[in-house]
Amino acid sequence: MNKLLSFITLAATLTACNTKEPEKLNVLFIAVDDLRPELNCYGNSHIHSPNIDKLANSGSMFSRAYCNIPVCGASRASLLSGMHPTRKRFTTWFTRTDEDAPAVVTLPEHFKTNGYTTISYGKVFHHPDDGLQSWSETPWRPDYPNDINIQELSRDYQDSDNLWTRDSLLPGGAAGPAWEKSDVPDNTYFDGLIADKALERLNMLQNSDAPFFLAVGFVKPHLPFNAPSKYWDMYTREEIQLAPNPYMPENAPKEAIYNFGELRAYSNIPKDEKPLEDSLAYNLKHGYYACVSYTDAQIGKLLDKLEETGLAKNTIVVIWGDHGWSLGEHTHWCKHTCFHNSLQVPMIVRAPGIKPSKPLGLTDFIDIFPSLCELADLKIPEQLQGNSFVDKMKDPKLNQDTVYCRYPNGETIVTERYVYTEYHSEAGIYLSNMLYDHQTDPFENVNIAGKPEMQGIKDSLSTALRKHIEKVN
Repeated sequence: MNKLLSFITLAATLTACNTKEPEKLNVLFIAVDDLRPELNCYGNSHIHSPNIDKLANSGSMFSRAYCNIPVCGASRASLLSGMHPTRKRFTTWFTRTDEDAPAVVTLPEHFKTNGYTTISYGKVFHHPDDGLQSWSETPWRPDYPNDINIQELSRDYQDSDNLWTRDSLLPGGAAGPAWEKSDVPDNTYFDGLIADKALERLNMLQNSDAPFFLAVGFVKPHLPFNAPSKYWDMYTREEIQLAPNPYMPENAPKEAIYNFGELRAYSNIPKDEKPLEDSLAYNLKHGYYACVSYTDAQIGKLLDKLEETGLAKNTIVVIWGDHGWSLGEHTHWCKHTCFHNSLQVPMIVRAPGIKPSKPLGLTDFIDIFPSLCELADLKIPEQLQGNSFVDKMKDPKLNQDTVYCRYPNGETIVTERYVYTEYHSEAGIYLSNMLYDHQTDPFENVNIAGKPEMQGIKDSLSTALRKHIEKVN
């Protein structure tokens, strides 16, 4: 009898062990502000980005990823809710998810509900007090040292000549020069502080029983282009090439013209509507490159810490830039357009058990939410409007037909070959359009929407675009 009881006990124990739930995967979710895919891993050998490159070589680097709207607040709200922007939802830089989509579950909130410890350091949501229910604790940002409901001035100058106060703000909300080179350690500027905070937390999380969703949002290369001197010294003026197309596309509609007011607000940038002088363009590109390398170094610290702590083997890593950025192409600087430079983004995902790959097909940001759910084996919320790209990670030849982007009154459809945009008035009345063939014109220098031979393609794209607009609006 005792032997029988012992056998039953042993069998029950073995059954319990065999039915134990598999260990949940952690998520390191890295956002980078204003990062365009001008990185070494994307074929730009003039950029020093060894840490992002290393992740790209060990994960899935999406070669044709797009944001759904090229402005910080709206892009982040769309991504973190898994829903398309529309004419009335997710529209501007000051968009708040909890105002535009108050009833939906956010990406980190969904992980929190499923037993994850969710943490936010740096710029994740555009506003640190947006979507507070998403986090297990109050989000932390170095530019919000006091009350989370009050946005502190966050231009982060370090040189004494550039220090400023609230009273010195210029029209448009910015102040001081558009760049700064300062001989200081990495953690003097905000992004170094954000990295240090995340490193401390990873040290703690290695001993935690609960899975984690750690979101780390780096500010650079957002304006002003402020970075420690050593990153500026990685580049020389002789190596920097200005935009090959510093002019508007042939036949471009007037609605596509943009005077980049964000940059114009800085003290050393002319306030007129003329293209920038080459001397300014060189300094701006130099500063942008320095900031990219500075942020890359901070990302490297996080990736090294994952390896050091042993967390790498059980952690999904995601790196995404919230939208593209223009560096003088078509006379434009910053984002806020429906051109390729504003819409295309870097996106890299590394997941345990999935081999490195370079998916070639179209992908957009609303696909991130369902993809992370699939990778983490979580149920996908009904609100999501994107599709998981996990199959593309496993088979990089898979493609999807279209992605959709917009800003502010321009609606864009991107296919494998074409990019088509229609501009509308505030009331929704059609104004103009533009069509680019990326097979023959990858830099979008000639608008071919008016060519008779393109009528059929234009009509087909317009029909698909309008169906999408009607659906999401």
